[in-house]
Amino acid sequence: MFITPAFAQTAGGQASGAGILVQMAPLVLIFVVFYFLLIRPQQKKMKEHKGKIDAVKKGDQVVTGGGLVGKVARVDDIYVEIELAPSVKVKAVKSTLADVIDPTTAKPAND
Repeated sequence: MFITPAFAQTAGGQASGAGILVQMAPLVLIFVVFYFLLIRPQQKKMKEHKGKIDAVKKGDQVVTGGGLVGKVARVDDIYVEIELAPSVKVKAVKSTLADVIDPTTAKPAND
């Protein structure tokens, strides 16, 4: 029940360099897995999205962050003017565009 301090101190010993490496290996492995499964694909997706938004031109069909779908009437450095219906135009910040719809795959409206 009573352990002398000298006996308790000899049980632990000093940590070796290999012991620290073994303790850090799982943390490094977890970071590497997170990088390749989460961080890297997200960075690639963001880069692709930014390229699509920067390449928007007049006549493209776009979807805004709020879900509005329209045709681009004018493009500035920061703003995009979107025609939602005939003679109904709104001005949106270019970075809030969610997607650029490819005209070859877009379905026509049921007119």
